[in-house]
Amino acid sequence: MEMAYRERWQTEIAELQKILSEFDLREECKWGKPCYTMDGKNVVIIQGFKEYCALGFFQGALLKDSKRLLVQLGQVQAARVMKFTSAKEIATKATTIKAYVREAVAAEKAGMKVETKRREFPVPEELKEKFRNDPRFKRAFEALTPGRQRGYLFHFASAKQSGTRIARIEKAMPAIFEGRGFLERR
Repeated sequence: MEMAYRERWQTEIAELQKILSEFDLREECKWGKPCYTMDGKNVVIIQGFKEYCALGFFQGALLKDSKRLLVQLGQVQAARVMKFTSAKEIATKATTIKAYVREAVAAEKAGMKVETKRREFPVPEELKEKFRNDPRFKRAFEALTPGRQRGYLFHFASAKQSGTRIARIEKAMPAIFEGRGFLERR
């Protein structure tokens, strides 16, 4: 898979790679993006977006962020990104970027991790009923990874009407039997 917007941010990506090459990190290609690891653990990743290029810190919530450069994207608990719109901006902030990366490396070496809170999603009555009537389906659902289960529970429970919840469950059944998550395509 090719990194989104790689062409648009080629110069900025190269500038970030130059900065990261000074660290004792291994550059790997993960999710089609340059990802920097230490002892097999993800530390930082370079990502291209439509409006900006970003340096993502997998455990960014642990960083002090004295310059207020880190942004939380969506509902993620641990990761934070530093956004850039030009290679000049990256070069100007190189010292700060290095300081943040040093801190991220130190946190990784120390084995620090952000304590994540698992949100529990209620099991809708319609799904409980389906489980009672179809034990094979219940076993297939329980065989899914916890993340896949949460994805379905969130999807089912977000419907306001019982009929919609039932329709969503019915529609999801083939994918659940195949062990696929809600957002996974064939």
